[in-house]
Amino acid sequence: MTMTNTNTANANANAQPSTTRTPKRDVLIIGAGGVAQVVAHKCAKNNDVLGKLHIASRTKAKCDAIAASVVAKGSFKQQDILHTYAVDAMDSQAVAALIEQTGAQIVINVGSAFINMTVLEACIETGAAYIDTAIHEDPSKVCEAPPWYGNYEWQRKARCAANNVTAILGAGFDPGVVNAYARVGYDMMDAGSVTDIDIIDVNAGEHGKYFATNFDPEINFREFTGTVYSWQNRQWQSNAMFEVKRSDDLPVVGQQDTYLSGHDEIHSLAANLDVPNIRFWMGFGERYMTVFTVLQNLGLLSEKPVMTAEGQEVIPLKVVKAVLPDPRSLAPNYTGKTCIGDKIMGSINGKATELFIYNIADHQDAYAEVGSQAISYTAGVPVVAAAMLVAMGDWDVGKMVNIEELNVKPFINLLNQMGLPTRIQDEASDRLLTFAV
Repeated sequence: MTMTNTNTANANANAQPSTTRTPKRDVLIIGAGGVAQVVAHKCAKNNDVLGKLHIASRTKAKCDAIAASVVAKGSFKQQDILHTYAVDAMDSQAVAALIEQTGAQIVINVGSAFINMTVLEACIETGAAYIDTAIHEDPSKVCEAPPWYGNYEWQRKARCAANNVTAILGAGFDPGVVNAYARVGYDMMDAGSVTDIDIIDVNAGEHGKYFATNFDPEINFREFTGTVYSWQNRQWQSNAMFEVKRSDDLPVVGQQDTYLSGHDEIHSLAANLDVPNIRFWMGFGERYMTVFTVLQNLGLLSEKPVMTAEGQEVIPLKVVKAVLPDPRSLAPNYTGKTCIGDKIMGSINGKATELFIYNIADHQDAYAEVGSQAISYTAGVPVVAAAMLVAMGDWDVGKMVNIEELNVKPFINLLNQMGLPTRIQDEASDRLLTFAV
């Protein structure tokens, strides 16, 4: 059956709270990396809505350092303390016990993608709302068969609904904000007219290191060592990394080359929007591509253990991670900007139309505000906006959803206020995107 805009609008409405729910407050942040630092600062800046704040990771000292930075920058809107804890997030019962101990009603998971299922299980058990920024990964597997959400998260949909638990998947930037952009562009177009959604992610910044990744190297490399899956002609298409290239003249950052890549949001958008072609394109510098290719060809990006001549078992990917710079260390010297957005092709009032809905973020601005670079900033701010919408009741839907299944207008409005303004470009103008809600 062909899905029409009317049908998807009804589905969107069904994703809203069906009954009056008690507002949720108090947040537990899981993770203590660069994104967690942004989340902590932004939660503090909005603690009149989000209440008491808690942060936990395997290493409490990292949580303490984030808490100290929040205090040093005076980020609390209302006076409070960022409480810190040590927890093994791979232990679902330990996470559930911490949720009970803190009384947190919203859990923001910005830890490794390996912990999604254990943290989600803890939320289902305790009734806390769950929000994450990336799809779950099994450490022993790379690039599983699509749709990726169907391998893990979506298998818990029935249990979330049965337990009245709100679970919002992929609420960072990509996935997350780009899903909202897809929803907005899709709804602006004539019913059934959207043919292509191309998500473009470009980091035109410079960190000054010979080679480094902008987030956890292990997760970064795993994204690109497997098959590139895209949604084309209403089916999954397979390509190799760096096989397909495009070039676009983008706002602010100019002409940029990007490469067809596999990414989380394709797997939910293909299920939730009636669009025949949905692709993700990532920008890479020549040095990144060269070093990546050498590492991969040497087997150094493998997640499988090998034995050294001395009889010691090691995992090559973890060794590479250990020798690369900590992504958090890049922030002080990072310069330049990011451009991330959706090019959406369809028609409006019968006229062929291409929209580009996008955000520009500045590395130095992000560091000045929260002590992180723009990659972390763009991932961390949206998840706090999502938590605020849960706290206010707008997104406390009592079931599992991806961003495009929600009313995204208040989300985009909040991001405009919180440091990630959305712009929309067509052949006639380039303007700030806001909604009356």
